[in-house]
Amino acid sequence: KRIARMLGGHGFEVSLLRAPHIPIKNAKNPSFAVLGAARALASRKRYDVVHAFNVPSAPAMRCARAKRRVLSINGVFSDQMGMIHAGWTGRLARAAESVAVRWADRLLTDSEDSRARYREALGADFEFIASPLDPGEFEDLPDVQRKRQVAYVGRDSYEKGIDILRSVEDRINADVVYCTDLPWREAMTRLKESSVVAVPSRAESMPQVVLEALYLGVPVVGSGVGDIPRVVEHGISGLIVPPGEPERLAGSINRLLDDGDLAGALARNGRRRVMESLTCDAMLPRYVRFYEELLESQA
Repeated sequence: KRIARMLGGHGFEVSLLRAPHIPIKNAKNPSFAVLGAARALASRKRYDVVHAFNVPSAPAMRCARAKRRVLSINGVFSDQMGMIHAGWTGRLARAAESVAVRWADRLLTDSEDSRARYREALGADFEFIASPLDPGEFEDLPDVQRKRQVAYVGRDSYEKGIDILRSVEDRINADVVYCTDLPWREAMTRLKESSVVAVPSRAESMPQVVLEALYLGVPVVGSGVGDIPRVVEHGISGLIVPPGEPERLAGSINRLLDDGDLAGALARNGRRRVMESLTCDAMLPRYVRFYEELLESQA
């Protein structure tokens, strides 16, 4: 939606295909893929470009009437599914991934790490464009008082490392709030009032919560996976800890809770990084150039 709004504001005509799904763990992605493809087949509209986001959207991309097809995969889909699902579901994800990348004319990812890993695993040539943050989304957040609290914002899922944070919660010198099923606005309000955000992921591409926290001036303690260290430079715009090391995670969180000067400096540097290069305004020329080059290559 964020990219659609950004492009729509620049004069592109953008429409979103919304497909239902069955909200059951092992059926969510397969049902979305099947129902999305059916909806795309039923549509008579023709597009210059169809852009699918993640592997379950690829069948709809394949079935839509379009001159060119783009598939974005943020993170290595089969690795993430393998962590979440055991057995046949994980194997199906890997097979679907290898097929989906062949259906697209161009491949995108928001992570340099994912780009390198896909090249090694599948020989697939992904292009890297960072996912942008839209400051306009934050304009109506309420004013809040900063609390001595630590926020976790994300899925309650193994690959996100929420269990790692929970295992040392009693060693953190502050309350820990878990924003796993909250509406976005409420989650951002909780984040805004926090002193630190913890991102203890085992696997990632570039989590949006990192950009959201830095924009709101909340320092980040994140694990060194995916592209988190590319944005959260250790000791400059946040603190990085090895994944799967709960004691290091708790120690770094407590360090920022107890050192307000350090936390403030990291937060200011992180916000500057986001505002200079990772907002919609900053990223718009890169996306426009990508689509224009894609259509020119088809002519």
